[in-house]
Amino acid sequence: MNDSAARTLCCLSIMSLAAAQASDLPSENLESPPPVTAKSWVIADLESGAVLQSLLPDEPRKAASTTKTMCAFVVLELALKDPAVLDEWVAVTKLAASTQGSAAELKEGEQVRVRDGLFALMLPSGNDMGNAFAEHFHPRLQPPGDETPERVKTPDYATRANFIAEMNRTARRLGMNSTTYRISYGDGGEANDYTTTARDLVTLTLAARKHALFREVVATAARTGKVRLPDGGERDAEWRNTNELLQLANYDGVKTGTTPSAGRCLVATGSHNGRGLIVVTLGSTSDEARFTDSRNLFRWAWGR
Repeated sequence: MNDSAARTLCCLSIMSLAAAQASDLPSENLESPPPVTAKSWVIADLESGAVLQSLLPDEPRKAASTTKTMCAFVVLELALKDPAVLDEWVAVTKLAASTQGSAAELKEGEQVRVRDGLFALMLPSGNDMGNAFAEHFHPRLQPPGDETPERVKTPDYATRANFIAEMNRTARRLGMNSTTYRISYGDGGEANDYTTTARDLVTLTLAARKHALFREVVATAARTGKVRLPDGGERDAEWRNTNELLQLANYDGVKTGTTPSAGRCLVATGSHNGRGLIVVTLGSTSDEARFTDSRNLFRWAWGR
């Protein structure tokens, strides 16, 4: 056998071996959801809330500022009973102004109307506004009961406890049985104190979206609000939405969340060719991954 024939035989043998090995490998499953970095996620129908596909939808997790959706919902439920609530001025206390984390940049002694405060809460993810709402509505709500963690009943929460309790009571009323709130704007508690699940966030989103003002707020990319100064004057406050999906026409909400313990979280709503979906992703690995995870799940579901 000459060298050329030997090389040809060797190549054929290698190709045959490679083909045999390839036949033992699994094929790409084009029907399965795309791989994402989120630790837990849900795709649900926007109208019924029916879960279409999911990964660990009932695993309790920290969910960061997605909690602000419940804060806003409690305020809107109060306004449903008395529309004048939306025109009330909320005073920013020292406690609210000094709240750590993402902020609407409100200062002690300033005041914000409730209507504008909803934008300050949801767009820049204002932790300060979350505490301001909790303190403002605390006196008119019932004290905590068995639905609320004991730590919320301590003196540290004396000006906010009733509002946090109302968030927990509302969660029970909605059937969010795996959800427990410890603060009005995020997770709170210790490392193993989990807040909610992806499935419960679908339930909350459906309830909150029944309010037209909520749908308006979460679909707004930027808002200029009026803030009353301690001397009686006013200033304009610019609030920009942290939800980058709003840069695309298909999406209209809802809320981001970011902490080291929760990872990057996103509750998103969107529609394509008349099909509306809710996608919840919890625990994505980065800001970019959070939006990519959500878009990939939306596009996969719309394409089926």
